Amino acid sequence: MRKIVVTGGAGFIGSALMRALLRARDVDAFALDNLSSGKAENLEGVDGARLAVADIRDYGAIAPLVEGADTVFHLAAIPSVPRSIHDPIPSHDVNINGTFNVLRACHAGRVRRVVYAASSSAYGDTEVLPKTESMRPAPLSPYAAQKLMGEYYAQVFSCCFGVETVSLRFFNVFGPRQDPSSPYSGVLSLFNKAILERRAPVIFGDGEQSRDFTFVEDVAELCMKASDAPSSVSGKFYNAGNGNRYTLNETWALLQKIEGVSIPAQYGPARAGDVRHSQADTAAAVRDLGHAPRFSFEAGLRLTLEWYRASLKS
Repeated sequence: MRKIVVTGGAGFIGSALMRALLRARDVDAFALDNLSSGKAENLEGVDGARLAVADIRDYGAIAPLVEGADTVFHLAAIPSVPRSIHDPIPSHDVNINGTFNVLRACHAGRVRRVVYAASSSAYGDTEVLPKTESMRPAPLSPYAAQKLMGEYYAQVFSCCFGVETVSLRFFNVFGPRQDPSSPYSGVLSLFNKAILERRAPVIFGDGEQSRDFTFVEDVAELCMKASDAPSSVSGKFYNAGNGNRYTLNETWALLQKIEGVSIPAQYGPARAGDVRHSQADTAAAVRDLGHAPRFSFEAGLRLTLEWYRASLKS
């Protein structure tokens, strides 16, 4: 039975990946999480899921946990552009030093492959859409620079130390279990909470900024495909999006239509470090990894909204 480790496995994306892994495969999978933002309850009801509470900044704690693993999915991070601007030191420590620790532990523990959660924020505010992997990176925030450095370290560990690595540049991932309680939460988690509470959300800027919103189950499936892909993909990075884009105004209008309500949004000043438009060119991921998203934006949004509805009632 293959050993699988998911760092950040009690988080929003990590717990979805744990579910997908244990639903599809006969594996010994456990989540590694310090529970600073992840929640143990995200893994409730997942048969075979185990949780090891540890911090990726502590090499001595994580090294024995990843030793001998077939694949380590490295999702642990402080994933917030605004937070990295307001308080850059913790995100630097987790996103760069922590990632280095994970890669170093994987090398020492003879891990076959590391799948790294990179970020589309590495592209910055390029005018050309969709964004392709051949574009020059232009990070606009500490978070974007940190995640880009993680990609570089993954490439280095592939070419210098023989650890197979694949980096996936996540676009705007959404779905069940995304926490709407933080000011740094993803916009769709805030939108879902607002629509169910029948109140206006605050949109920063004019709302015409657009995003490639990608349902979390499609992201989890792509992570597993990146683990299974041939060794020729090692050291490479791929866009992990849907290839579409929607403005925040369009998104809020769609939620209102689904719920049958009319609640005009409120608008605030644009946020520093935010890119204007984001859309993935997925051709490379389709070609090399077999990427095949199953959920349209509206289908994913309806499933997400129903999860939040049930969650708020419980």
